[in-house]
Amino acid sequence: MSLGLRSSGSYGSLLENGVSPIQAASARKASKMVKEKDKERLFLWICKFAGRKKVGMLFLCAISAAVFIWVLYVGKGDDSPEGNAVQGINVNESMSIDDSSPLISTAASALGLTTNLALPPPPPSYFLGYSLPEGHPCNSFTLPPPPSDPKRTGPRPCPVCYLPVEEAIELMPKSPSPSPVLKNLTYIYEENISRFGEFGGSDFGGYPTLKQRNESFDIQESMRVHCGFVRGTKPGRNTGFDIDEADILEMEKCNGVVVASAIFGNFDEINEPADISTYSKETVCFLMFVDEETEKYLKSSGKLGSSKMIGLWRIIVAHNLPYTDARRTGKIPKLLLHRLVPNARYSIWVDGKLKLVVDPYKILERFLWRKNATFAISKHYRRFDVFVEAEANKAAKKYDNASIDFQIEFYKREGLTPYTEAKLPLTSGRKTFPYPCWMRCTRFIVFLKLCGWFADVPEGCVVIREHVPISNLFTCLWFNEVDRFTSRDQISFSTVRDKILSKVDFHFNMFLDCERRNFVIQKYHRDILLRLAPPAGHVQPPPPPAPILEVVSEKVGSPPSRRGPGRRGRDRKTGNRRHRKVVAGSKDMDTAS
Repeated sequence: MSLGLRSSGSYGSLLENGVSPIQAASARKASKMVKEKDKERLFLWICKFAGRKKVGMLFLCAISAAVFIWVLYVGKGDDSPEGNAVQGINVNESMSIDDSSPLISTAASALGLTTNLALPPPPPSYFLGYSLPEGHPCNSFTLPPPPSDPKRTGPRPCPVCYLPVEEAIELMPKSPSPSPVLKNLTYIYEENISRFGEFGGSDFGGYPTLKQRNESFDIQESMRVHCGFVRGTKPGRNTGFDIDEADILEMEKCNGVVVASAIFGNFDEINEPADISTYSKETVCFLMFVDEETEKYLKSSGKLGSSKMIGLWRIIVAHNLPYTDARRTGKIPKLLLHRLVPNARYSIWVDGKLKLVVDPYKILERFLWRKNATFAISKHYRRFDVFVEAEANKAAKKYDNASIDFQIEFYKREGLTPYTEAKLPLTSGRKTFPYPCWMRCTRFIVFLKLCGWFADVPEGCVVIREHVPISNLFTCLWFNEVDRFTSRDQISFSTVRDKILSKVDFHFNMFLDCERRNFVIQKYHRDILLRLAPPAGHVQPPPPPAPILEVVSEKVGSPPSRRGPGRRGRDRKTGNRRHRKVVAGSKDMDTAS
């Protein structure tokens, strides 16, 4: 009974509220369905007012924020020992940010999106030089004393310690050398050339004012300077010194080492490089720039065909030359080669009268890489003073004397002085060396002059350089001096060099001229070769053959012929070593017969 009463009481209490148990369960289910429908309406409402991409971006932002907070508060790792290198960023003990990247990319790809989450690139690496192993023969190599021949007083080659070409190729730097201060160098382009404040210059090089000239020597991180080709956006196209499109495309393919030369005005014969390795023949660009006059001669002589190749040289014809002076035109490929071959890393310039006889990689290793230099040029074999060089140019009538005097006077007003002991301590491309007083003696000064350790005048027929911003700036500013003043680049060299060296640590190498003569052979200009050649119609007849009776007479023991006038000195010894020759119709011949 009590159980029944208890049950009836409970049931009665539910009935009193007017809701049966079945109805209560139905109400709870209905309310749950209403809530789910409300959520679906909210989601549809969001999708209605935001596109699918915006929803994906919202989720992506949420994931990125979560990862950022995760890394910031959970993944703090220890600092690296050096304090400036990040070894890794750990999110937790089992996952790094690199491990989480696939999760983020997977979530993004599920939403139909792409993302690029990566660590910042490492700082650029630079070539900082090397040293040859201990005991290497080149480390102990010294120049031998010059040959003691009093009759030969002119310049001569001296031995150079090169590495084998295979070793030189292995030592080629994988990274460029650092360019101090200057990182970004661009060039001025003027569609309508301004001649305001003109002080020398040309349509090809522009007319930079003296203010612009002075500012170009103030080295900054980013610079914009005059550097030839000012009338066009691309060198070789409607700028003066125009080049065929096929040749431009071919030069753009040169992305390693370039050997370049030039012949304008049909002034020299083409000299074929010698002792070039197979690897260099396959990887080095050999470019010979010529004008239309030289091209015509090469075609008429049968040396140049449709392949545009003469041996290793690819012949590049320049049209619409900006100067009438062939020497000044030759300074364009010599000093602005980095503009004509924009992708090259290294270049070796040789004048047209020179013949290259050493592999380019051996030259680069010896004069650039081993010295940790970005620019190398030989010193003059005799002159080291700019004023002496100017007077020598005037005496040889290599340029108008008044123009040379004007250039020298301008440099004197800028502070150029004749080279004397007062220029000590010596300044190189890297450091200043304060020599002690005992080194200032006359004998030591003469020794330094003979070695060329502080020459201001280069023998500029060979230029070896790396195409980095600072060396490109140097040759641009050197060309601007040639364009503004005289074409004698040896006069303006030291002014540009010293102005740049006073601002930055330019890795500069001036080597001995006898070392230059080791890897190039100097030939005569074409006009001299024509004068030395015999006349066209004159053919030297061959000597008559010796008669057979001469040999017979010596064998049968015939009496010796009477000798002519006695010889003296060296001729007497030479004559004793030679066999007697019998001339037809002589007494010996009659006796033998």
